[in-house]
Amino acid sequence: MIVGVPKEIKTNENRVAMTPAGVMEMSKRGHQVFVEKKAGIGSGFEDHEYEEAGARLLDTAAEVYARAEMIVKVKEPIEQEYELIREDQLLFTYFHFASYEPLTKAMIERKAVCLAYETVELPDRSLPLLIPMSEVAGRMAIQEGAKYLEKPAKGRGVLLGGVPGVPPGRVLILGGGVVGTQAAKMAAGLGAEVFILDINLNRLRYLADIMPKNVVTLFSNEYNIRQLISNVDLIIGAVLIPGAKAPKLITRDMLKDIHAGAVLVDVAVDQGGCIETCKPTTHEDPIFIIDDVVHYCVANMPGAVPYTSTTALTNATLPYALQLAEQGWKEACRRDEALKKGLNIIHGKVVYRAVAEAFNLPMEEVDSFLQN
Repeated sequence: MIVGVPKEIKTNENRVAMTPAGVMEMSKRGHQVFVEKKAGIGSGFEDHEYEEAGARLLDTAAEVYARAEMIVKVKEPIEQEYELIREDQLLFTYFHFASYEPLTKAMIERKAVCLAYETVELPDRSLPLLIPMSEVAGRMAIQEGAKYLEKPAKGRGVLLGGVPGVPPGRVLILGGGVVGTQAAKMAAGLGAEVFILDINLNRLRYLADIMPKNVVTLFSNEYNIRQLISNVDLIIGAVLIPGAKAPKLITRDMLKDIHAGAVLVDVAVDQGGCIETCKPTTHEDPIFIIDDVVHYCVANMPGAVPYTSTTALTNATLPYALQLAEQGWKEACRRDEALKKGLNIIHGKVVYRAVAEAFNLPMEEVDSFLQN
């Protein structure tokens, strides 16, 4: 198969969809990989490394899209890329369709095959292509939250770990999945007092077993959230419903109960956010303030640590990309239920229920597209 790796052009997105190591594995199996020049620079990978791994470099994204049967990306296509996408072309990337209707309608119009990293789902309900970036984002949420708690950054001026004679900061984490777990580990490691909420009692039991004593688990409901928000310094939104919009757990009216200078980090912002007042921001302009509460809502947090993120992402996506390249998307999805769940839009038709429901669009069964 002919595989294309364009340069990411979303604001401050320094990741690339495939490392030279990934290109080498593709090339060894006889696949041709076209990489846009300088696609890997932001992640620390030079053009000559891709060439030495077997890739052919092209000058522009237009050339990559024109030649490739499968496009492998990190972030969803943005408006200037829409017209480059061909009918029947396979796009393998993060899409987060349910949070952005214009993208959904554009991909329907282009009649491409859209296979979303974030909805590839294993039988145990885990999301193997979301996990590595969730791990990065969860850890970064505490790192960034701690930074914006500093007074020069408009925060309360609280050191999360405290010092002898001064109590540590208090962190509330909404969601006990991968993001929430990694955030709790980081916050606990700094010495903060941590509260982690979830609606899954089995998950809470697991977290109670593995977390240190400065992490308290609580069942997630509106009453508990309202009780906690008035006495914490940092709130992390870490809620995920695969492929669907996140529920709003902190509403506009709750801000009046939060300390001035407290920080909200909404990791769920690329799925619509679980904090009502959050809207996507960029690494260039990451925060805004409402009612004296600092909001950090960068939609591509792992893009700030691109070497780590790109390597972790390729480790996870490459086995699936190889399946798609070697078997074609139909056969690969017939054989692999997890990969089949990644299909969101095929030939102008929505085949993923949460996306259809988000925008009241008709849905077709994915199996109807996988027949010979």
